[in-house]
Amino acid sequence: MLHLDKNHNPQENKELIASFSENKEDLKSLLNQTDNLFQELNPLPEPTHSPSFSFKNLLHGLPKILLSTAWHKNKEPLPQIVTDQEGGIYPDWKKKLDQAFIQLQREIEQEKNVRDYGAAGDGITDDTEAFKKAIGNGNVKVVVPAGVYVTRGIRLPSYTMLIGAGKGATTIKLHDKAPRSRQLLTNSSHWKGNHHIYVQGMSLDWNVERLDPNKKTASGNNQSSCLTFAHVSFGWVKEVEGINPGLHCFDVSSAVYTYFGDATRARRSSRYIWLDQLNGYGFGDDGITTHHSDNILISNCHLCDPSGRAHKEGFSNSNGIEVDDGSRNVMLLNNSTTRCFGGVEIKAHHNSAAASNTQIIGHISINDNRSYNFRHIGHHVETDTESKTAFNIKASHIVAVAPIRTPLYRDSTPRAMVISAYKNVAINHFTVIGDSEYDYRGEPVIAVQYRSRNIILHHLNIRDFKTAGADIKVFGGPHGADSVEIRKVKIQNSAPTAVYIGSNIQSIRIGDVQAVCEKGNKGLVVDHSNAKIEDFHSLGYKTPISIVNT
Repeated sequence: MLHLDKNHNPQENKELIASFSENKEDLKSLLNQTDNLFQELNPLPEPTHSPSFSFKNLLHGLPKILLSTAWHKNKEPLPQIVTDQEGGIYPDWKKKLDQAFIQLQREIEQEKNVRDYGAAGDGITDDTEAFKKAIGNGNVKVVVPAGVYVTRGIRLPSYTMLIGAGKGATTIKLHDKAPRSRQLLTNSSHWKGNHHIYVQGMSLDWNVERLDPNKKTASGNNQSSCLTFAHVSFGWVKEVEGINPGLHCFDVSSAVYTYFGDATRARRSSRYIWLDQLNGYGFGDDGITTHHSDNILISNCHLCDPSGRAHKEGFSNSNGIEVDDGSRNVMLLNNSTTRCFGGVEIKAHHNSAAASNTQIIGHISINDNRSYNFRHIGHHVETDTESKTAFNIKASHIVAVAPIRTPLYRDSTPRAMVISAYKNVAINHFTVIGDSEYDYRGEPVIAVQYRSRNIILHHLNIRDFKTAGADIKVFGGPHGADSVEIRKVKIQNSAPTAVYIGSNIQSIRIGDVQAVCEKGNKGLVVDHSNAKIEDFHSLGYKTPISIVNT
């Protein structure tokens, strides 16, 4: 089984993903196909929600008014994908970010070397003041040569570039006496906001060793991370490593996280941010996370081996990449994750707007507990309110390799994909590879469940989950899924049941499925649901197709 460690070069991800996938189409054609599939769904419209006004609400809801806004405010359409002259793939809004980079270069008035301001870089001396003097009020490019620079935290004003000598060469490390809440590197004003900030070529060591090993490492909200952009417009983080943060390696967020209910999101968000060629490990919560922010590109990154220490032991939702509460227009491109709870999680807490308009193009998840996990917590079962904001996910050219159980979340079952509560989800070209010797304890490999709607699974290749229950399971019942299409699927020597369709599903279509299993039980099970089936072929199953509609 392939093992990627913390030093994996994420620039190799594109080729690595291609080596596992059976996709032979050029990526541009594949993405056009995904767009067409998404339109075939007849995407359900996203409702708008205007909060009701009353003086009573004003009196009791002042924090909500000051800190949050309606989810639909300033909402943009799902971004289009464009290609550049070199064949690179980007969201259409990136042209604004490129123009902003030109503006940043124009505003840089001088270049400074932090050593010239007294920085020792010896791993012992407190270099905080040297960084403050070199950075000043911004409009500066600060060069940080090779060395280990101990600081109590660095804050970057607008129009600032901070450039190191590379990952592992330049290391900025938190001081032993820095509080648990400290962000190692962040922008200077979370409340007023900053803009045009560029960070490149360094390792950021949060120095978790300074804390009591038996205590949680994070102190709440968006604190305790290696790098935090909070209320930043136009930001770049490239070729940076995040080491053992109390919370996140890299966090793109609003000034504060807010939890005032579904259909609300925080004010003072970040916008137009590019995270590229990042590595992160040992994180107490997530490797890369986004909250209440718009237009974020995360490309060529590798996240692995969280500590989970921001949470109670055994209950750590520590994800490699998490697109969280209120995030919109986030694109993930050619990233990798391994040994996390979730490889990629697109989600929200029950009392916040869900992430929406998310696109994954090329990703490989290895030994994550849940390779791809899409959910709006607290909006799943029939007694929950239906999510108002969990809409629009596209995923193309993705790979899941051997999801496994994890001590991070000890009772969580391993899955290659879970879709819960989301509407309008198109999955295209998904390669799913199990470990034929691993005990999956009869659990499904791919689960579509909990009131998810308008889902299409297209061009899936699944193999080697011999001890799973079903390769694809669409859960029925009062809080099951509906409006699901499963098309162009190849299953080889995998679970005893290839496809299982639960009860009382009103609309489900299954077509062009080929399932082969040496010791299969049932190829297709449809349990009291209205299924339209075309070209389902199974070989090696005791019962090729079992349909109960009475």
